[in-house]
This record gives sequence, C-alpha cells and structure tokens, in this order.
Amino acid sequence: MSQEHDTVPAALEASAKSLESLRPPPLMVSLDALWTALQAQPIRHAAHLGEALVEAGLLNQTALTQMLQRQSALGQHLPIGELLVQQGLISQAQLRITLAVWLGVPTVDLSVAVPETEALDVLPRALAQREQVLPLMVREDTLVVVVHDPWDQRLLDMLRFVSERKVRPVLALPGSLPAAIAKAYQLGKAAVTAPAAGAAYARQAVTARELVQELNAAETTVTEGESNVISESDNVLVRLVNRIIADAIEARASDIHIECFDAPKPVRVRLRVDGDLIRFIDLPAKVRFALVARLKIMAELDISEHRRPQDGKIDFTRFGGPPLEMRIVTVPTSAGLEDVVLRLLGGMRPLPLDEVGLSDTNLAGLRQVMAKPYGLLLICGPTGCGKTTTLHSVMRELNEDKRKIWTAEDPIEISQEGLRQVQMNARIGWSFAAAMRTFLRADPDVIMIGEMRDEETARIAVEASLTGHLVMSTLHTNSAPESVTRLLEIGLDPFMFSDSLLAVLAQRLVRCLCLQCRVAEPLDERALRSLVRLYQQSAGSQAEVPDEQALVADWLQRFGVAGRLQQYRRCGCEACNGSGYKGRLGIHELLVSDDAIRELIRKRAPAAEMFKAAQRGGLRTLRQDGIEKLLAGLTDLPEVLAATNQ
Repeated sequence: MSQEHDTVPAALEASAKSLESLRPPPLMVSLDALWTALQAQPIRHAAHLGEALVEAGLLNQTALTQMLQRQSALGQHLPIGELLVQQGLISQAQLRITLAVWLGVPTVDLSVAVPETEALDVLPRALAQREQVLPLMVREDTLVVVVHDPWDQRLLDMLRFVSERKVRPVLALPGSLPAAIAKAYQLGKAAVTAPAAGAAYARQAVTARELVQELNAAETTVTEGESNVISESDNVLVRLVNRIIADAIEARASDIHIECFDAPKPVRVRLRVDGDLIRFIDLPAKVRFALVARLKIMAELDISEHRRPQDGKIDFTRFGGPPLEMRIVTVPTSAGLEDVVLRLLGGMRPLPLDEVGLSDTNLAGLRQVMAKPYGLLLICGPTGCGKTTTLHSVMRELNEDKRKIWTAEDPIEISQEGLRQVQMNARIGWSFAAAMRTFLRADPDVIMIGEMRDEETARIAVEASLTGHLVMSTLHTNSAPESVTRLLEIGLDPFMFSDSLLAVLAQRLVRCLCLQCRVAEPLDERALRSLVRLYQQSAGSQAEVPDEQALVADWLQRFGVAGRLQQYRRCGCEACNGSGYKGRLGIHELLVSDDAIRELIRKRAPAAEMFKAAQRGGLRTLRQDGIEKLLAGLTDLPEVLAATNQ
C-alpha cells in the first residue's frame, strides 16, 4: 500500500470507511451529544493498536507479526504505529484515525455543529488560525477544541495556558476544519476583537495568589481514603506555573528560585529583581513534588531522577507565553527534595553603547579601542555583573554589513541579527578553543568568545588578535590590572600578550534610584569631605589624584545645581514597589594598553604596578566612577560601597 500524505482528504475518507469494522465512529452533530460522548469510556474491542489495525482491515495478521518481530530486533522502543508508517504499510492519516476511534476521540460534523460564542471568546482568532484549532464549547472548567492532531502535546499545553482551562481535543471530518474556523470567527463578534495570542499571558485575570487559594481549597474537598497529592498535570498547577513565570517577566526578574522544604513548611518562591532576591509567594507543601515534576516536563528532563542535578532549557512560547527562553537547573537537597532555579534569558536585547552607564571619558576611550582593526579587548568582573550585556553593546556598534562577526557563547543569552552566534556543547567536544579554530578558517573580522576559561582558548585568542582580527572576551576577575596578571599566570607568552592587548574594562552593577521618588538634598560640608576622602583613598596612597579644592571645583562644574552639589536618597513609591530603586547601571574601570603597560606585561610586573601605571594614563577606579554617578543622582552611596568593597 502506498504511503499518502496525512492532509489528503481522500485518504482520510478511505480510512474512515475501512475503520467501520472496528467500531463505527459516532459522528457528532450536537454539542450536548459530543459532551456526553467525551464523558463515556471508549469501548476497545482490540487490546493493542496493532490488533485494531488488523480488525479495521488496514493490515493483515502476517504483516503485523513481521513488524512486531522487526520492532523487537531493532532493540529500541519505536511505537508500532510509527514503524508501520515508516515501512509504508499504512499512512499517517490511517494511523491517526485508527488511534482516534480506538482511544475514543469523537469526530464532529462542523457543517452542523455550531461553536458557542463563549468558547470563541476564549481563544484569539489569530491563534486559532495559526494553529488550526476551533473552540467548540465550554463545560465546567473544560474547553472542547477541534484540532488536527489530538496527540500534539505542545499544542495542548499552549491551549491550556491561553484558555486557563482543561482541554479536550476532538477531530473534524476530513477537510472541514479550515473553512469552519474562518466561518466561526466571522460570525463570532466577540472573538473578532480578541487580542493577539502573544499577549494572552498579559491579559490573564487570575493571579498567582488566587490560584494558590484554589489549590488550598482543593485540600478541603479530599474525602477519606483519597490521596491529598497534586499531580504535575493538574490544571490549576499548570496555570500556576505559567502565572509565576508571567509575573516574573512583568517584574523584570532575572531568576526564579523555587525552594522546597519538608511538610508542613510551604514551598518558597523568590525572584531576583535588580540583583536582589525578593519573596514572591509561598505555595502549599503538597505541591512540592508535582511543581518540580511540571518544570522538568516543560524542560524535557527526567522526572524520575531525584538524586542527581539536571539542567536544560524551556521555550516559553511552547506554552502560550511570549518569546522567552529559560535555563533551568535542579539541585537535590536534603530529605529527597529538589530546588529549581530558572534563569530568564529570552527577550534580552543589546543596549546602545551609550546607555550601559559608561562615563564620557570611558566611552570615548572604549570607542577609540573599538576602531582598531585588530587586537584583544577584555571585559572582566564577577558573575552577574553585566559583562555579556556590555560585550553585546560593543558588538551592536560594530555590527555592520562590512564586518563578519562570529560569536561562541554558552549559553546564547542575547540574540542579534547580523551576528553568527554559535552555542557551545562540551559533551561533543565543541568547546571555546574548538570554536576559535573553526572561526579562524571562516574569514572573520570580529570574534567574540563568551569566556576565557583555559590557557588553550586564551592562547588561540591572542594569536587571532595578532593576525588581523578584533577579538573580544570576558574574564572572572575583580579589576582590570588583575585580569592581565591572571592571563600571564595561566601560561600566556608575555611578549605576544603585550602586543595583542588593547584594553581591559572592569565593571560592576549598582541599582538605580527611582527617578519618580528620589529625594534630593544639598550636600553639607561634612558629607562632602567624606566623599572627597573616599574618592582619593580609592586611588591608592601613591597615586596622583587632584587635591580637595580642585576635585570639588570639577564636581561643581559637572554636577552642581544652582552652585551646590546634591546628594540623593531613595524614598519608595508604587513605580518601584516601595524599594526606592528601579533598574541597574554599570560602574566601570577602563585600562587602555599603552607603552608603559606593555613594558610591565613583558616584565610580568605585579598588578599593583600596572594599576599605578594605568592611573597615570587616566584610569578611574570603580569606586571613583561610582561616586561620580552618585553625584549625578543615578545611585546612592550604599550601592557604590557595596559594589566596590575593596
């Protein structure tokens, strides 16, 4: 029998006729009859799918036996239906309709059955047309939807999320679904004005706390002898997980922390917003296992493994949310429990270089370095200080048609059109060093390496920067001079490194004062002297720094208001959720390589000597840069001191 495409109506009609011997599928014409059929258990004459195909006349017993033997010989669990399709014995259409009849999925005559307006209001028209689904009716907490493939789990998850209801899929007569969707939404006035599917997560009326109340209410309805355990597929739990993620997006959170404890302690959910963890919500202890299992299912991890950590990714668009990718890691804790941390990656876009917080002096110095055709540019700082964001801002400015830019990243957190971005995979040996070798054969102008983790990667980067390429990377070091000594310590040749290095930019992140509620006060003499002393001390005892009078005069010229310097303190309002802070910006320390720095690198001089030489060349320390941003009213002193604890 020749294999046919599963969208050919004739094949479906022939299949439907041949299945009449299995069990005549009832053709539903009324919605009440359809709901009754959905509540009934399917009557299966055949114990297995293969037997159902034989009873339907689509397969003979000899062919089934041969395919079962072949399935066993393959040594892997390939479903018998897929094997039969691969061998051309049945078509996808025949397999699908056999499964529908065998599993009791009703078929609806859409020329007679009229979708309810309430159901059409649940799913936006754009989503229905894109996914080829038609909502028929709402009964209790269930939405009945006509779909092309009732076993498309991705689609069913999306429909559950958008509708906030359980979903029961049904089939339509072959070829009738597209026309029925167009007709229904032309007649459904309310549905025509429904919002786009991409904004569905934002219009959900049910809050996370209301869903938690539903879970708690379910606990009181458990009768004696029943298990008070929530399933990972429970509709309320699925909606709650999606709601938590949507709320985290709205709160501009970078991470979601889910922490499980022994009962009766609740599950704690915290969000990292602007670098600080805030308590978001507590969940009932009974959901702790199902909650972790649900997140593992979304990331396609092993839900049966609890003793080892696992990591993966979640594409939130698969579940009806906005374009967002999340990195997930599970961590086994005490008493057989697991914690989960989600890092929100999607939706990040590179900022213009003049919006990352660089001072005018540092911005001009960095742009001068970027204009050079080859060399090595490094950005350093601890984890979570915004190195990747700054690096992508640099590439955003370099990203022109005349340049070929290759990036090797793990993971790819920010996407840019025009860059050729490559995801690392250590499991197959696709490392930063391997990517560098490949890039050098692919005619690059600019190469970005996510991180210099070893001597081999650093050595290849230096060689590439000396052969006509601009190379950029990050390092986990505390200051710009320390980055130089770190690379020398791991084995780089000091002469080659000194010739290749263009600049090192160290950075930290501080929270910005909320511009809507910050309070400005005149800076008194005592506070001004303390600020000057902090500025001078951060430069080191032997550094050349301006005296107090010259420094204050410079500050008054740049930051003065009516001839006086201001200090700003946080207050708290609705816009910043009472914290007084909203957003973050960088403070920076730029070391530009000159003749003095190159000579010290060749001599393997300590970081302290390089620091003094860099200051003579115009370097301002992280704390000095932070104090100037404080005087500009962008942040406050506690934030600067915390970020530059020296």
